[in-house]
Amino acid sequence: MSQQQISLPAKLINGGIAGIVGVTCVFPIDLAKTRLQNQRRGQQVYKSMMDCLVKTVRSEGYFGMYRGAAVNLTLVTPEKAIKLAANDFFRHHLAKDGKGLTVFKEMLAGCGAGTCQVIVTTPMEMLKIQLQDAGRLAAQQQKPVMMTPTKLVATNAVLSRSFNSGMVISAPRAVSATQIAKELLQTHGIQGLYKGLGATLMRDVPFSIVYFPLFANLNRLGKPSPEESSPFYWAFFSGCAAGSTAAVAVNPCDVVKTRLQSLNKGASEETYSGVVDCVSKIMQKEGPSAFLKGAGCRALVIAPLFGIVQVMYFVGVGEYILDNSPLRFLGP
Repeated sequence: MSQQQISLPAKLINGGIAGIVGVTCVFPIDLAKTRLQNQRRGQQVYKSMMDCLVKTVRSEGYFGMYRGAAVNLTLVTPEKAIKLAANDFFRHHLAKDGKGLTVFKEMLAGCGAGTCQVIVTTPMEMLKIQLQDAGRLAAQQQKPVMMTPTKLVATNAVLSRSFNSGMVISAPRAVSATQIAKELLQTHGIQGLYKGLGATLMRDVPFSIVYFPLFANLNRLGKPSPEESSPFYWAFFSGCAAGSTAAVAVNPCDVVKTRLQSLNKGASEETYSGVVDCVSKIMQKEGPSAFLKGAGCRALVIAPLFGIVQVMYFVGVGEYILDNSPLRFLGP
């Protein structure tokens, strides 16, 4: 089924379902990515992705790998909806007389889509990172090092209550995304949820600029003819290849975003005043290789996500739901 022939409501359903299925499958790897990116030189708790997952299961249980997943599962559908709708909107208005888009215009449409999606992505990532990183902070505090309150950065009462007592604790205090959001809104207003917005734009805009044109051109190579759609396996491969390539390309921006959005810090972990300050301190203290932390994890997370999106399009889940439910009036 050609993607151009799929109605927008069906695309949104496909994107939402793909996001939910994908997040459920690869979220543990995303958790490992966040914890690896937040580690500083000389304070490593985890040696690799597998080491992180094994230690997480041992200390927090199986569901510890899904800490923060509820936020993603709740917001991934509107995020995908905005991204897909925006990309379609820009592609439609950039096309002239039904002619195909040039690579530059495809990149421009991707840029617009990436810019629009941060409305949802920024607060989603903000809440998710706090929940994901709590286990790393607890594990770091279990080391035989006595910490003082001045070395802990407390940005809000809910998140800092268990971290600034100067005592070694055995497990992270159970804090929900709702509590974190409420505390941020009370102390910082709506801008509290949008901390790291600039870094999120730096990551998501280039990602979309790389992903959408790359996928479109890779997928086009697998079409038997211009009128026919590419085979299922080729669309899946194109989604995985484009997604993983774009993910690795923007990983330095993802490291900066993760560091900026982490409200609580471990012992001796520096704080950052902004993107430039963050980049400068990482370069000085950890070197260029720090910007590649979690790159493999991120590729493993993104590739299946976008491959699954193509599966949903090929199978036609959104169309089936629209045709067999009261929502069918939303179809074309």
